[in-house]
This record gives sequence, structure tokens and C-alpha cells, in this order.
Amino acid sequence: MSYWIIIPARYHSRRFPGKPLALVAGKPLVQWVWERACQSQKAKGVIVATDHPEIVRVVEGFGGQAVLTDPAHRSGTERVAEVAQKLSTRLVVNLQGDEPLISGFFLDRLVEEMGEAPLGTLAVRQNSCEEWASAHVVKVVCDCQGYALYFSRSGVPYCFRDPSRRSFLRHLGVYAYQLWALAKLVRLPPGRLEQDEDLEQLRALENGLRIKVVEVDGCFQGVDTPEDVPKVERLLQQK
Repeated sequence: MSYWIIIPARYHSRRFPGKPLALVAGKPLVQWVWERACQSQKAKGVIVATDHPEIVRVVEGFGGQAVLTDPAHRSGTERVAEVAQKLSTRLVVNLQGDEPLISGFFLDRLVEEMGEAPLGTLAVRQNSCEEWASAHVVKVVCDCQGYALYFSRSGVPYCFRDPSRRSFLRHLGVYAYQLWALAKLVRLPPGRLEQDEDLEQLRALENGLRIKVVEVDGCFQGVDTPEDVPKVERLLQQK
């Protein structure tokens, strides 16, 4: 199934202003994300959806396509929805603009394995005690069919019989949406769990929209703060 990849890139990030334009190993962060997305074999195209004309200029400068969206949007999901409604497609993938290590090959796999699920996302299995306990690392717990039961910043699941065992699924910053599900999601008000955890994906679960979780292997590092840049650069050197 073909689809579009939309990369929301917000200039006025609370923790890292100008983040999409931050240099990572000599290139803007948004360029790394765009190049990874372009590795997809099934996507119709890749569009950067942004709130700032400088990001449009930079993206067009390296040969990408960018769209200036409403600066009043409260989330990347709303930014993606604005662009998606103008596309001829029934499926879009939201690749967050601070995930420079997620390949388009993983996006193709996500779209293939989510089937007719309303939403899909990626996760990687880890066992780091430090990351399990970190509120900056989002964990996901799934049912036997691979659908998300819950997302949390807390350490879940907790291994009561053997607390030293810290195997968990770390959520990655990717979402695939059936277009009807995306349109419904952005019309819904934030839910109680979403507000408590500060995790927008919980809005979908609170309102009965199932999320298929596809587990992948690899080393992934998003860029939330300036301190994450050297971590990503080390991983890029390893790759």
C-alpha cells in the first residue's frame, strides 16, 4: 500500500528552540530525518510540515518539499492533519522531525504490518534500567495481538517476581494513521490520561482507537534537548 510521509518540524520547541535547524554531524536535523524518510520504497512522497518560513527555505535548499502550516497548531498531529487532508491518500505516516535514525524501510514495514488498524506505531525492545526509570523514555505495553494497551513515562511493565529484569518496549516517534482515524483524533479533546502523562497517543486509546505496535531492532536516539545531539552523532558514526 502506498502512502505519504509527513514530517512535522516545529521551530518554537519549548526545550530546544530552532531544533529542526540544529546542526547534527554537519547537516540540519530536519535534513537527516528527510533523507531517512526518502529510503522508503513505498511512499508516494515526503513533506515537511512546519510553522516557520526559515525551515521551508532550508528544506527546499536541500531539495525537499515543505509546507508552511498554521502556527496555532498545538501538536505535530494537528500539523500533519492539515497537510494530509489535501493529499490523495487514505494512509499517512507521521515521522517526527527529531528522529534522525528511523529509516524509511521501517516505515514501509509499519504500514504493511498495521493492516487495517486505525493507527500504527513502532517500538524497540530494551533492558536498560536507567531508561526504564526515565520519564523521558516512553514505554508501551501490548496485548497478545500486538496492540497497545497503554503508554507511560513510568517504568512499565514492573517485574514483580524479579525486579532486576527490565525488558520493556520503548516507543519510537512514528505514527501511521488511516486518514479517517487522523481526522477523528484531531477533533477529540485531550483526555485525562493524555494530560496526566503528557502523551497524545493516549487520546486515541481513551477513545477506542486501537494502535498496532510493530517491534523493530536497532539503535535509536531522538533529539529532545541539545545534549542529545552528540549522542546522535556518535550513533551516526557507528552506522
